[in-house]
Amino acid sequence: MESKELLRQYQAGERTFSRADLHAAHLRGTVMPGVDLSGANLGDADLMAADLTEADLRWADLSQANLKKSILARARLEGTNLRHANLSQADLREATFEGANLEAADLSGANLEKASLWGANLEEARLTKANLRQANLEMAALWDADLEDADLYGAQMRGSVLGGARITDEQLAQTASLQEATLPDGTKHL
Repeated sequence: MESKELLRQYQAGERTFSRADLHAAHLRGTVMPGVDLSGANLGDADLMAADLTEADLRWADLSQANLKKSILARARLEGTNLRHANLSQADLREATFEGANLEAADLSGANLEKASLWGANLEEARLTKANLRQANLEMAALWDADLEDADLYGAQMRGSVLGGARITDEQLAQTASLQEATLPDGTKHL
């Protein structure tokens, strides 16, 4: 499907585009709140500054997509492939990333307040200066993640794996729960 056709149909009232092939689509700055792109191929797509508030992107391929400064507040991204995606400075408040692959994704400066990242793969993800206040990071894999200056106040990190993560003791003290988490030095928090 071409980007122009997607936008034309969206403006005509269509909201469901599940499994659409939009690989490398140019959708920069588009406004499509509530769109259903579940299972769609958006790998390498340019969605910079797009408004996808409350979008359904479950099981979509957004690998290497540019989502810098995009709005994905309350979006559904369960099982989504965001490997190497650029989500820097994105609004991801209350978004659901359960079981999503965010390996080596750039989330620097992103707002993930109250987002659910339960069981997400954040290995080697860049989360510098990200807002993770009250986010659910339970069972998340954060191997070698960069959490420098990230705000973890009230974050749930029960059972998360932080091996090799760049994080301070001060940040860990801000979290609401570290039970059963594997800390950067390899020790287990009880």
